Amino acid sequence: MALLYEMVWRFLHALLYVQRALLAWFRVHIWRWKRAVVGLLLPLALGFHNQKKAVPIGKRSSRRVRWGAEGRTLEKLPIHVGLLITEEEIHYTDIANLVVWCMAVGISYVSVYDNQGVFKRNNSRLMEEILKKQQELLGMDSSKYSVEFLKNGTDKQEHQVLSCQSVVKVLSPDDGRLSIVQAAQQLCRAVEQKERTSKDIDVNVLDSLLRESENIPDPDLVLKFGPVESTLGFLPWHIRLTEIISMPSHIDASYDDLFGALQCYAVCEQRLGK
Repeated sequence: MALLYEMVWRFLHALLYVQRALLAWFRVHIWRWKRAVVGLLLPLALGFHNQKKAVPIGKRSSRRVRWGAEGRTLEKLPIHVGLLITEEEIHYTDIANLVVWCMAVGISYVSVYDNQGVFKRNNSRLMEEILKKQQELLGMDSSKYSVEFLKNGTDKQEHQVLSCQSVVKVLSPDDGRLSIVQAAQQLCRAVEQKERTSKDIDVNVLDSLLRESENIPDPDLVLKFGPVESTLGFLPWHIRLTEIISMPSHIDASYDDLFGALQCYAVCEQRLGK
């Protein structure tokens, strides 16, 4: 009987493994199908059916013109986009591509987050990769899309330029739930030292403390890469009204993937009347 139970258990375990593999496969292919449908139908829904599609000719200036023009066609462009990476394997080059594409489209703030804090520990490496991709993808036009990196903790400029158009910040779980805990501790110390009373503490006070530590606007859109159905502690206080779109993987993600997500965001905002 014990042998029979073991065989049944192994069979069920194998079925579960097959189910997860099939779900992962379908998730990737369904996203690609959705992206194709959105790319085909969405311009018609937004009234762009008379607009001719730009023909890529492989030049950096043409890329920049195309990306900027497509960004302006959107009814609503997010000010702050969060890139939430839930995958164990991390590719700096692919993240840098996504950041530079966001800059080229016209997004002012981009935050990059992973639950293990890999990007935060290797902040300089990511910055170097972004600057490299900026020059590679935009060429001489890269000066028109200057980037400012915010240093974790102090929010001082790590790399400061003039006429900054995009701000990039690297986040980790320390900037999420831990920030709420630290703000609560600060309030408790203020009450203990009689600087505040317990009646003074409300949502607005807590919100003001959290805004002091994060001097960038709340994310309008979060792109979650990977199969994990969780935000994994990504700024829980700041994403109460954030649109979250799940995407299969950041590895080899294309510009069309990003723009398709921006189109979905624009349609949602339009329907909500924002």
